[in-house]
Amino acid sequence: MKKTLLSLAALTLLASGAQARTWDAIRQSGTIKIATEGAFPPFNVLKGKELTGFEVELANELAKQMGLKVQWVTQPFDNLLIGLQQDRYDFVIASHGITPQRAKAVDFTNPHYCTGGAIVAKPGGPKTAADLVGKTVAVQVGTTYLDNVRKVQGVKEVKTFPKDTDAQAALMAGRVDAWVGDKFTGLDLVKAQKGKVVAGELLFNERIGMAVKKGNASLLKELNAALAKSLSSGSYAKISGKYFNTDVRCKN
Repeated sequence: MKKTLLSLAALTLLASGAQARTWDAIRQSGTIKIATEGAFPPFNVLKGKELTGFEVELANELAKQMGLKVQWVTQPFDNLLIGLQQDRYDFVIASHGITPQRAKAVDFTNPHYCTGGAIVAKPGGPKTAADLVGKTVAVQVGTTYLDNVRKVQGVKEVKTFPKDTDAQAALMAGRVDAWVGDKFTGLDLVKAQKGKVVAGELLFNERIGMAVKKGNASLLKELNAALAKSLSSGSYAKISGKYFNTDVRCKN
């Protein structure tokens, strides 16, 4: 998922600011601060006061392996990487697609899952990029989904929404012809709506990573090590199976 060019330019400037907490400082404190959106099911979502989802459980597992307690912070998606640069938390796990533009502003871990941007519409609606010609499409603002829909020639209008769930609601209300978002989120939407919407093709594929402040090499190393251990131990597969009934790790 995610990020506008203007925000990325600002983030690149912020990257040269204060020093982020190193791994040694985090370990000595005993607590790691992790940020997510909390509005992107099934990856991260607030249910009442409980923060849950695939990425939340995975991050909790990684912290456990690192011997740390977790302090969670939720922020609107567009604010997450800005807060990271301001040292308000140690890392972000919020379905950020790894892109060259973002990699100029933050450092990414190895991908913690692979996915793609899916087209979802009501039966008889658009299923392919070619079908989007002359159509109105709903996407979350500041996302890679938005960037890629804008690349499709002939789309009539792209409507943006602050939350992905808002974009989904626009499709269900018939205010747009299609929704484009994460393929796993799309599958959940299709399942929940029981035949009212159907999944089409993927517009693009992407690798999703956790973000740390630019230059925080010690934390990046520890997160990659914890992720590798989770992937090899079976704990990753267990969490993935719970949410997706499949293993969503990158295969290459």
